[in-house]
Amino acid sequence: MPDGHVDPGRTVVLGERELAIGFRLIGLKDVIEVTPDTAADEFKRAMEAGTFSLVIASQSVRRGLSESQRAAAEASLRPLVVFVPPPSGEYEVESIGALAKRVLGVSLAMPG
Repeated sequence: MPDGHVDPGRTVVLGERELAIGFRLIGLKDVIEVTPDTAADEFKRAMEAGTFSLVIASQSVRRGLSESQRAAAEASLRPLVVFVPPPSGEYEVESIGALAKRVLGVSLAMPG
């Protein structure tokens, strides 16, 4: 942008029906309901769109991605990809330290 400001981009959410409804209720417009059959294609579309700065995807979407898609998600900074627990409650947690290391490139480990 000419005035030196960085365009914050948009946020997109990819997830099952319950997750999609929740994010729509808080006002997000770019919410895509996915199924196990559509998750990988929708994820690829969101990553390649060029208009999103943040991709919030359900852990169930992560499980449906290929190894190369998972690697691309973990390495991506724009868009930044964050996986959230599905409504079922089953989830894999990325620690704050691991997230900081991936996004910022710094370790939050405290000296012993």
